Formats: sequence, C-alpha cells, structure tokens
Amino acid sequence: MSQLRTVQVLGGGAGSSAHVSSLAAGLVARGVQVTVCAPAGSRAHGLPAPGARYVAVPRRSDPAAVAALRTACAGADIVHAHGLHAAVRAGIALSGRGTPLVVTWHTRARAEGARGRLLRLLERRAARAAAVVLGTSWDLVDRARRRGARDARLAPAAIPALRFPGASDDGKTRAELGAVGRPLLVSVAQHGHDTLLDAARGWSVLDPVPLLAVVGEGPRSGALRRRIAAEGLPVVLAGGPDEVGELLAAADLAVVAGGGEGGPLLAQEALRLGIPLVAARADGLPELVGDAAELVPQGDAEALAGAVVRLLGDPGRRERLAESGRAQAAGWPSEDDTIAHVLSVYDELAQPPAAARA
Repeated sequence: MSQLRTVQVLGGGAGSSAHVSSLAAGLVARGVQVTVCAPAGSRAHGLPAPGARYVAVPRRSDPAAVAALRTACAGADIVHAHGLHAAVRAGIALSGRGTPLVVTWHTRARAEGARGRLLRLLERRAARAAAVVLGTSWDLVDRARRRGARDARLAPAAIPALRFPGASDDGKTRAELGAVGRPLLVSVAQHGHDTLLDAARGWSVLDPVPLLAVVGEGPRSGALRRRIAAEGLPVVLAGGPDEVGELLAAADLAVVAGGGEGGPLLAQEALRLGIPLVAARADGLPELVGDAAELVPQGDAEALAGAVVRLLGDPGRRERLAESGRAQAAGWPSEDDTIAHVLSVYDELAQPPAAARA
C-alpha cells in the first residue's frame, strides 16, 4: 500500500497550532507523509513538526492564497483543516477534486449582526464541504450538525504539555513581572478582554492588589495596552504563547474571561500544573474542566471579579481546586489517543483509493 499523504491546513490560532504540531509529529512517526500549510507566524507554536513539510500559506481567502493552498494539496489523500476559516479556504481549494476533507472545530466563533450572519454562512459552508467534522466538544459537534455536516463526531484534541524551564525557587519570574508580595494572576489575550479588564478593575480594591499578566501578542494587544494605560490597571502584557507554561508555574490563579483558542489551551495547562482556574462558560470549557474550576457566566465581569476575590481569600478552596485539576487532567485523552483516533478517520476515508493502490 502506498504511503498515506495528508495536508494539515491551519489558520494560526494558538490552540490549533499546538494540536497540529503534536498531530503532525505523531503522524510522521507512524509513516504518514505530512504537509502543514499555515501562516508564517505559526512557526512560533512548534511548527514545522520534525519530518513534516511546511508550506507558508496566507490566511486570506483571495485567489492567490487559495491557489497556493490548492497547489500544496495536490496529490493528497486526505486534507485536514483546523478552524473555521482554514476549513472554508480548504473547501474552496479542493473544489472539483475528490479529495476527502476532514475539519476540526476547536472553538466557536461569536459575533452579532451582519458579522454574525457571515459567520453562520461560513460555518454552513465549512460543515457541508467536509466529509467528516470533528468537534472538540459536544457543543461544537451539535453546532456542526445544525449547520449541515454530513458526519460530525466528538474528537477531544489532546494538546501536549507546554515545555518550559521549571519555576525557580527565588521567584525570578514573579520578580521580573513585579509580582513580589502580591498575588499573580495569568490570563490570555482573547475575545472578551473588555470583561477581563473590567474584572481587573473590580479586584484592584484588594490589598495587596493582584497583578494580572496577560499572555499573547496579536490583533487585540494594541487595544489592551491602550486601555491598561488609560485606566492605570494592575495589568501587564507578558509575551507570547511560548511563555504560558513558565508564567502559570509562578501564578496563584489562572483566569479565562472569554472565547477563542487561547482559553482552552491556558485552561488545560493550568489544570495540569495544579493552578486554580476561574473561567467563563465558553468554548466547551465546562466539558473540559468539569468540577475542577470556578465557572462564571461569559461576559459577566462582576461574577469573574467576585470569583477571583473569593479564591484569593480561601487557600483551602484553592488547594482543593489544584487537586481536582490534576485529577481532571489525568483523565484527558493522551496525544497517542488523539493521533490514533484521527488516523482511524483517515483510514476510513482513504480506504477506496488505498485499496485501489494495493
């Protein structure tokens, strides 16, 4: 039988980038030929994986970008797109070809008005173009089915534990951030940052005032900086996704305020490390964390601030959450489980051409 050839199409989100890096490495180790098509900046998330071919393809949907993706997908047995916009581009690039398209939805995009209608249209287009839609939570599986997916399945995506130097005993990370003698909270730049900053204003009445370190550079960082400076908030921007593990290891609490791929990534690493988590009920997080986090309504800054204040004042509750988090993380699928599941989907879809080549 010929070697299975796959193309992984990535939009560039932090969570899906880490997942694709892990998936590509695992597939290569199992004898699969892998090409990763992703924006150039995705290299910061562990791409390209060893043994995989990397092709920089803009995240745009203009003819030139789609043509580049179409060329990269030539000869593939399976194309696997990660995220809504990557799925739409891959569907366009594969139009007229018989190549099966697998789509993984990692998070749910949210918008109102005209943008919301556009997102629903894109979701329908992505769902109907796919032979199989894999959702990382039941909420996403149900959404794909409502949008017309022929075959939608649950496929929790294992994300590898972040690699970072161990937290130093002398509190070097906390000292560099200015968090000596005060609580350190770690969050991630994502949709919902206004709620996060509103909450930071709420917990600034504490003594000492907690410092919030927000990880992630991107289109939202400019707005974050402007508001932090204008209001004098106890918040610092603390680098990119590669720093998440080290910052969490030094943190007292992790906070996820809104939607987007960075939230589940932060939540998973916090629970693995035993860092108490306060999170909005968004993007499958309740399903992911179970009872191992304080969950609050999405968009409710008062509830978010209140949960943080209560936890900072209750060491016993923080310790119980830390223990529950480690136990919850131990039950998540491993990278091997995830790769085996994805391979089974590929084998199912590639069976007719594979049989013909045998």
